[in-house]
Amino acid sequence: MAAGSDFMALALEEAENAGARGEVPIGAVIALDGAVLASAGNRTRELNDPTAHAEVLAIRAACERLGSERLPGAHLYVTLEPCAMCAAAISFARIERLYYGAADPKGGGVDHGGRFFNQPTCHHRPDVYSGFSETRAAALLKDFFNERR
Repeated sequence: MAAGSDFMALALEEAENAGARGEVPIGAVIALDGAVLASAGNRTRELNDPTAHAEVLAIRAACERLGSERLPGAHLYVTLEPCAMCAAAISFARIERLYYGAADPKGGGVDHGGRFFNQPTCHHRPDVYSGFSETRAAALLKDFFNERR
């Protein structure tokens, strides 16, 4: 059984791989019963798909693997605070716990922005834990954008 820090390390690897492909370096891992169920990095540019965020791709892969639209008991590890779209997908998938690295004051939808899980229309709220490998996750993003300026 792997530890949460191992899952976040895998999410950071996915983020690094995404950055190497020219994507914004964000990675996600979904674990269930202590094992990796799915992992992904951003692929919005590669797929020409604005919904191809790491979280959404990992949720799709996990649901496909289980043959279900729901992921009860699953834990999602992601390197950046999810946006509102991803927060909605997390809620609809019934993910039990969300662990994220860097906060996103500009585009986040969990602890910033619309705070999706706090809305009365939100049917499922995962347990949320922030700040996991925050320094490394934030540095990946900062370095990525500095190289492009």
